[in-house]
Amino acid sequence: MELTLLGTAGPKGWPQPFCTCASCLGCTGPAVRGPACVLLDGTLLLDCGPEPAHAAARAGYPLTGVRRLLLSGPAETAPLAWLPAAGLDEVAAPSAPPAWLPAPSAGGPQWRRVAAGDAFEVDGRRIRVLPGGTPGRVAYEVIGADGTRLLYVPPSTLPPEAEAGRAWTRGGGPYDVVLLDVVSWPERLATLRRDGAVTEDTDVLAIHLSHESPPGEELHRRLAAWGARAVPDGGVVRVGADPSPTPRPHRTLVLGGARSGKSAEAERRLAACPDVLYVATGGTREGDPEWAERIALHQNRRPDTWSTAETVELTALLAEARRPLLVDCLSLWLTAVMDAHGAWDDDAWADGGAREAVRADVAALAAAWRACRVPVVGVSNEVGSGVVPATPAGRRFRDELGRLNATIAAESDEVLLVVAGQPLTLRSLPNQAKHATD
Repeated sequence: MELTLLGTAGPKGWPQPFCTCASCLGCTGPAVRGPACVLLDGTLLLDCGPEPAHAAARAGYPLTGVRRLLLSGPAETAPLAWLPAAGLDEVAAPSAPPAWLPAPSAGGPQWRRVAAGDAFEVDGRRIRVLPGGTPGRVAYEVIGADGTRLLYVPPSTLPPEAEAGRAWTRGGGPYDVVLLDVVSWPERLATLRRDGAVTEDTDVLAIHLSHESPPGEELHRRLAAWGARAVPDGGVVRVGADPSPTPRPHRTLVLGGARSGKSAEAERRLAACPDVLYVATGGTREGDPEWAERIALHQNRRPDTWSTAETVELTALLAEARRPLLVDCLSLWLTAVMDAHGAWDDDAWADGGAREAVRADVAALAAAWRACRVPVVGVSNEVGSGVVPATPAGRRFRDELGRLNATIAAESDEVLLVVAGQPLTLRSLPNQAKHATD
């Protein structure tokens, strides 16, 4: 099965017309994306933009061989002014044909009105109509003559645990390729993974992108963390022949200052995983309502499928982990370690015993981080760029945290620094960098 992605954006494209947001103003040249439109094997269109023929011509794939069109949304919202001249044999859509479309007897295409649960064949392909996740929309499963399985999901507004999301997983095994709005709903990808519809061999392609998606390199980096990728308009994907998707980083360290957005970024990186253990190292603080408010904010942000462990026993936890871990945060872990070894005491530190004990624990944590068999994301504070602490104990903590961060960063596949909510990549996988510049 060969896919030509003639358009990969939402219904308004990216940039959106006359939008003056920073994302749209910066979207120029090859970064411009038209409304979603996918050409299968040169003969079948999935959705369409206002000018699919021009999009195909720019990609070097004229639409002269296209005979059928599958629409995921109502015909009245689709840009179909080109349809009478296209000479298609059939259009399938979840609505009636527009009144202006010529009847088949007058040269118009046959119109097949579809609903979730329908199944039919098109040129040797088996088509199954699935719920679209939004009233009036449908998703499509396409099984090629060679058995290749494709899932195409339209823009959706329902949460991933809704009936629509569960229906996408009731098929004959994992999909070979999935096209969906990963950026808006990474939890949908987690649902598909949990139910076996998406595996590490599934090529997950992000479509319906918009100015709400992160621009430039950040889009590719975030998708890579979810095991997905975005190709430019006109890109060709040969299912089963192309290289496997960019592998997800195995160990990620997210650094940042207070309220920089580092925890939200760390949570975002694991949003497409179906089962995550959130390791909270801060514990509870009786009589501190501001701390309780912080904890509640973090808890409310996490998916319901995640679980929480409040512990500072990170070395043992990393060694025994069987599901993805999010550790928030390493600076609080270091505080507990220094408490345990009496490292705040100037004399104990000067004697060397407390120092050696703290650094031995850091070395053990780094070894466990390196050997961890599941994806792990750690959060830590950057405190060395501000005012020099006024006390020896404060300077000691600053120095040891800097050493801890450098040690864990050296053992990580990816290191991010979050500043004012903007993640900056300090280290990434080599092929991730390639995808970012494709």
